[in-house]
Amino acid sequence: MAATGERPLRADAQRNRDRLLDAAVRAFSQEGPEATLDAIAKDAGVGIGTLYRHFPTREALVEAAYRNELDRLCDAAAELLQSMPPDEAIRAWMDRFIDYMTTKRGMADALRALIASGGDPYAHTLDRMTTAISSLLSAGAAAGTIRSDVEPGDVLASIGGISLAIGELGRRDQAGRLLDLLMDGLRYRAPIAPADGT
Repeated sequence: MAATGERPLRADAQRNRDRLLDAAVRAFSQEGPEATLDAIAKDAGVGIGTLYRHFPTREALVEAAYRNELDRLCDAAAELLQSMPPDEAIRAWMDRFIDYMTTKRGMADALRALIASGGDPYAHTLDRMTTAISSLLSAGAAAGTIRSDVEPGDVLASIGGISLAIGELGRRDQAGRLLDLLMDGLRYRAPIAPADGT
């Protein structure tokens, strides 16, 4: 996506950019900061000059790759709400969050190198994620399927904790069970009347 004030990219240029970002995520996740730009360009099916036209420095490519993954996660909230009930959309978004965290963990060395060079890839991460989960929670509360007293930050911390718990072992079945337990806690339940009927 073109930055504010820039002309939108031609369709072929946008495809090249998207392929470069996908290839960069794969490369930085597998090889860390040692991934070569030549190999990324080759994997994307473009020349090194095309890579440099879109991303003039390694740091620009690392940051753009990370932000692209963040955008995919956060933009998915609205997309999911259009295609499924809010509680199902929240659960599907949680799976995407785990995927995002797995990718981010894979890119950790490249992101650390970016930060060491003065970059700040996380500048807007929390705001974007909070906005995304808030929209999902609000839709669920309005539909009566999710509690209305849930703090977005608590949900993000819970999903992040699940991601850390499964770690690099990729225990997706366990992650799914833990996310289902979290969803049980988020679902709306009518208050229980006191035993004495008052």
